[in-house]
Amino acid sequence: MKPTKHNLKKIQSLLEEVGYDVRFEKGNFQSGYCLVESKKVVVVNKFYDTEGRMSAMLDILSKIGVDTDQLSEESAKLFTKIIGHITEEEITEEEITEE
Repeated sequence: MKPTKHNLKKIQSLLEEVGYDVRFEKGNFQSGYCLVESKKVVVVNKFYDTEGRMSAMLDILSKIGVDTDQLSEESAKLFTKIIGHITEEEITEEEITEE
């Protein structure tokens, strides 16, 4: 998935559809984002460029439990595509470290 503002908006909408409030604010985040589970708030470092913001939100999507039944058809397809891509990257990284 290319780091474009359009794709960033899609990922943000996906998180919002799952019930998370997405904010871009300044903060002293070591990993680029802060996830407040009890309030379903995602805070992404506003000084990150589009690629950094997308990376942080994709990382969050891979860690939270998402019920695809509550997503629209378009969002469910996007989520499946994103998770498939993340899983492929993890497999590739594992293969590299095993060698």
